[in-house]
Amino acid sequence: MGQLVNETLEMGRDAVRRHDWDKATDLLRAADAKRPLVADDLVCLAEAAWFAGDPDAAIAARERAHAGFLAQGDRGRAAEMALMVASDHFDRMEIAIGNGWLGRARRLLESVDGECAAHGLQAIILAGMAHQNGDEKEARRQAKRAREIGERLNARSLEVFGLQLEGAALVGLGELASGMALIDEATVAAVCGELDPYTTGVVYCVTISVCRDLNDWRRAGEWTDAAERWCSREGVSVFPGVCRVHRAEVMHVRGSWADAEREARRACEELRRYNVSFAAKGLYEVGEVRRRVGDREGALEAFRQARELSFMPEPGMSLLRLMEGDHAAAQASIKRALAADGSSRLNRLRLLPAAAEIGLAAGDRDGVRATVAELAEAAARYGTPALDAAAAYALGRLQVADGDAEAAAATLGHAVERWHEVGAPYEVARARTALAEAYRAAGDDSAAHLEWESAKAAFERLGAIPDAERVDRLLGGTGEAATRAGQRVTRTFLFTDIVGSTPLIEALGDEAWEELIRWHDQALRSVFDRHGGKQVRHTGDGFFIAFDDSVPAVEAAVAVQRELAAHRRAHGFAPQVRIGMHRAEAAVRGLDYAGIGVHEAARIGALAEGGEILVSCEAVSGPGMRYPVSQPRTVRLKGFAEPVRLVSIEWR
Repeated sequence: MGQLVNETLEMGRDAVRRHDWDKATDLLRAADAKRPLVADDLVCLAEAAWFAGDPDAAIAARERAHAGFLAQGDRGRAAEMALMVASDHFDRMEIAIGNGWLGRARRLLESVDGECAAHGLQAIILAGMAHQNGDEKEARRQAKRAREIGERLNARSLEVFGLQLEGAALVGLGELASGMALIDEATVAAVCGELDPYTTGVVYCVTISVCRDLNDWRRAGEWTDAAERWCSREGVSVFPGVCRVHRAEVMHVRGSWADAEREARRACEELRRYNVSFAAKGLYEVGEVRRRVGDREGALEAFRQARELSFMPEPGMSLLRLMEGDHAAAQASIKRALAADGSSRLNRLRLLPAAAEIGLAAGDRDGVRATVAELAEAAARYGTPALDAAAAYALGRLQVADGDAEAAAATLGHAVERWHEVGAPYEVARARTALAEAYRAAGDDSAAHLEWESAKAAFERLGAIPDAERVDRLLGGTGEAATRAGQRVTRTFLFTDIVGSTPLIEALGDEAWEELIRWHDQALRSVFDRHGGKQVRHTGDGFFIAFDDSVPAVEAAVAVQRELAAHRRAHGFAPQVRIGMHRAEAAVRGLDYAGIGVHEAARIGALAEGGEILVSCEAVSGPGMRYPVSQPRTVRLKGFAEPVRLVSIEWR
């Protein structure tokens, strides 16, 4: 029996090392049931249970580990477990319990001779609490102490934790360049695999939180892509739910709204037992997506649930009131939000663009002037492209309202360029809409119509139904041009995926591979956008794109393969991408598509080889195709009874 328990225990430890959290939890629990685990193995069980989605079991294991270390006379490790339990309860908004464990850890550390890792962890927690309370000087002091302890003890996680929190404190103190340099340095350590999964998750979350506060979405996107690739390589989910909220925010900005809502809703399900504040942020993100696609009731319900978790759903709630035409309620709501966040410059940055928009709709130009001035000051202070774009957009719209059309056109043109640089298609389309209004006011109806047409197409690709309908009316239409949920449509569905990536990663190394994948994502998005493709999903290394017609879909697929081939010739390497396409009818599901045709397209993509464009005959049967194809072959797709006829496009 003892030998069997030892084997089970060793298998559980090995599963932890391999990040196979579910298996590790089962094996360690089985061993514990036969013979109570010692403190070190309880730490492993806590980590496994936490990542496997059972925070209650994780807390219970940490409490037992705390008691076990105390019985061994190891007060430092006992304090470390107490601090972890305190942090768990703080995340769940169980403040009294968290304070109790924090106090226990503090007393234990007072009796520890010398310095141990728990002193550094205590400093990390105190730095986070100071940051939440707006005391950035104290946050910086505690973070620096944690970093120094980590350096002395050769505890890399503590060192990186401290480095990053010191950077966040510097940003809060207005020292943006030096603060972000520390944050970037810390995040490199995380996504390059130098840290344990827990520390990696915290570092990523702090980085994206700071980027979000600064509207630095380009940096947030870069780090999100890098973190996802690290997770894929290591087989790690990082933080259940928390990282999903951040990924949803980045997806939202990039225009992948269906993915954003899906990710945010999954995060909410995972987070209610882990971290109440992040669950509320996930609900807010769901509400924002629903607001933009025109689902007012759904948005209101998501905002209401976020409010029940003590999260202020702003500026979304105020903008929802504006969408409903209640200008007075919208203005009162955003003013309350600004007053509540008056002490935090970074928190106000989320609200100011909405305040300008609502003020213009309400006719409060004097109030808008003050808001525009504050936005301009923030853009100059922090220098991120998104803040610069938001400030230019607000100023340009004010200039239109003041009758200065020529100046407005120049300002809004700058906003379009900056939003495009950020990679925010919805904001680009909104800026184009305002630019068209400036052109019309200046008497250039032709230029105005060009901008409105471009904006309308972008809104329809995104699923921004209210915006698409408004622009359609400006163009003289009925305002019913947008595709609505539930409608059945015929589309050409395109799937891409990278094949054979492992040998290339080994040859290039992690850093070069991440740069290559960043280029891959940007290049493919650019191609699809040029050919009118709507990004439905971007998961891992692949895209799901929908096209109205097959000809532009084929043109886009060929352009992708040729761009990859050109990069391979110029630089010696590029990922091998397979592409599959199928034309079929499907039902619109918000920003997604549902139907057997979508699944057929995905199966066709999975059959393609690297560098191949594999297409169903339905997708190439119409006029306008200018590329030769292979002889048709009949195949049976997995899960489908009827065979399909496929051809390869000779793109070379």
